[in-house]
Amino acid sequence: MKPRLLEKQLGLWDVYAIATGATLSSGFFLLPGLAAVGAGSAMPLSYLLGAIILLPGLLSVVELATAMPRAGGMYYFLDRSMGPLVGVIGGFGTWFAVVLKCAFALIGVGAYLQLFLPGIAMGPIAGAFAVFFGVVNYFGAKKSGSFQVVLLIGLLILLLWFSGFGLLQIEVGQFSGLFESGSAGIISTAGLVVVSYMGLTQVASVAEEVKNPERNLPLGMFLAFGSTIAIYIVGTSVMLGVVGVDTLARDGGDLTPVATVAEAMVGPWGAVIMTVAAVLAFSSVANAGILAASRYPLAMGRDKVLPALFSHIGARGTPSVGIAVTVGMILLAVVVFDPSKIAKLASAFQLVLFALACLAVIVMRESRIESYDPGYRSPLYPGVQIVGILGPFWLIVNMGLLATLFTGGLITFGAMWYTYYARDRVSREGAIFHVFERLGRQRYEGLDRELREIMKDRGPREADPVDELLTEACVLDLVGPIDFEELASQASQLLARDLSVPANELLEGFLRGTRMGATPVSHGVALPHVRLDVLDRAHLVLARVRGGVRFESDQDGIGRKSDETTRAVFFLVGPVTDPGRHLRILAQIARRVDQESFMPEWLDAESNEQLKEALFQRERIFVMTLGSNQQGSDLIGLKLKALSLPDGTLIAMILRGEELIVPRGDTALLDGDRVTVIGQADGIRALRERYGVVGS
Repeated sequence: MKPRLLEKQLGLWDVYAIATGATLSSGFFLLPGLAAVGAGSAMPLSYLLGAIILLPGLLSVVELATAMPRAGGMYYFLDRSMGPLVGVIGGFGTWFAVVLKCAFALIGVGAYLQLFLPGIAMGPIAGAFAVFFGVVNYFGAKKSGSFQVVLLIGLLILLLWFSGFGLLQIEVGQFSGLFESGSAGIISTAGLVVVSYMGLTQVASVAEEVKNPERNLPLGMFLAFGSTIAIYIVGTSVMLGVVGVDTLARDGGDLTPVATVAEAMVGPWGAVIMTVAAVLAFSSVANAGILAASRYPLAMGRDKVLPALFSHIGARGTPSVGIAVTVGMILLAVVVFDPSKIAKLASAFQLVLFALACLAVIVMRESRIESYDPGYRSPLYPGVQIVGILGPFWLIVNMGLLATLFTGGLITFGAMWYTYYARDRVSREGAIFHVFERLGRQRYEGLDRELREIMKDRGPREADPVDELLTEACVLDLVGPIDFEELASQASQLLARDLSVPANELLEGFLRGTRMGATPVSHGVALPHVRLDVLDRAHLVLARVRGGVRFESDQDGIGRKSDETTRAVFFLVGPVTDPGRHLRILAQIARRVDQESFMPEWLDAESNEQLKEALFQRERIFVMTLGSNQQGSDLIGLKLKALSLPDGTLIAMILRGEELIVPRGDTALLDGDRVTVIGQADGIRALRERYGVVGS
């Protein structure tokens, strides 16, 4: 059974808020004091170096997230690229790293609140906040994401005040001895502050819940990256310039550096203001961290790497078990580890994951799987990825023995879990087997099918000509029954009229694909398709055969027995040069025909226009018959160029009696016209509300 998918509830600003809110917390409010101990006055350089080292990994994560927007983030990417062994290591590692970051943030809440509530220990405060945010996440990603936006707005206002007012009070002399700590101190501190940037990729774990992920994920993550770098460098420079490195580094590192600096700038009320900002920041990262971390056990439970209990989605549409276990692990980390060790441990494995993300991109691209179709491609491939693999391990070594041992321990734990628990439960390999296939070894076909399923769930890209293709398609409407070869011959002759390709060549392509099992057949629909190097765009023939289509074999195109009569056949031809677009078109047609409403509408259609309309997603089409005594009467007599339609919509077809009119700007609408409008979902929804018509 196909696993239940999480609801798509998150927009661009939710993505930005989760990524930024999960980043602007401990790195700004807690770590500067610890970083000042290691890097001295060069602390801002350590923050900049950490960002530069992570940039290749960030670019790679964005590419993987737009190709495979599924819950689980790095676990899912590593599993599907390099197989379940690496996936298990990455899944546990990322889960633990995010848990540690959340624990670190909640310790920060306790540290700042202790300034005003000295009688309460940090541990109970952190634990109470962890439970609270677990409850918030249980009630849904949208509520959690909206809460995140509110937290972030308040936080950014206070940070702008702090940075702007602080810049006016900087004393240049505080930066003397900029490089006294030496390059070793700057580098090791860069490894420590890597945890500051972890939130940038946490949003990848909720990619399944993002609307239009190909646009919103890259844009949201890159906006967050730019914002956080600017705030970290300006903010840490203000801290150094106002109070100096000795104040920040006292007692092994000030755990409330922002409150200390704000009090020096404007007095005690400044400390109060920035304590409020710190609580907002740490609350933001804890909320976003629990949201992200709980999706890792969900994905691993779906894949049987963890017990099936973890794949449970509760009544609120959230992974309730994953949330509960994640909160429990955060509570444990708060009790066991001190702040400095938490930061180092979280940073260490995050560096490994960024390196593995770069390797995953190399594997996916070199596998040459056509259905690997990211909406964003990392630039300067493979140079960026090679740097992204080497840089993090160099930084880990410079962080010291604890970080190295922890990294090795997590890798060992993941490998043992896979060997002794998951290996016998998982029958799946990654894209790396497609690389092996190119070298003459073996291939795993299941991944290609899974990526095609992701294409189908993801929806078309704005540049894809799906609507135009369906509108311009030729139609065969037959009584039947008919042999597939005869039907393919008729379709090939129709296509050959508009193409510089002989009908017999098209026919051979369709027949060859069907014999090889490359023609999908499901729910009474067959999708024979061919790619030719002489074409520059796709062409389509729609065939309805009420009496059914007879195939030579009783096997359908994906190797399973079909007990349904095939009554719809869609013949697609496309160019060789863009395999991704060809597969996306197939995926969108498959997405529609999989819906229960398709076949009744297809069989009940009374005209070629209605046959085409049956193939459009319901949210992307609006149909209305104009009449003088009903809604839409105001359109009668108007020319199309004079109409005011919502953005992203257009009139694709006009049926006037028995005649199908090709719309032009000078075409005037008449009483009785049946008008078909296609477009983006928001525009179609606006038309339905304007005219109060569901469609016919």
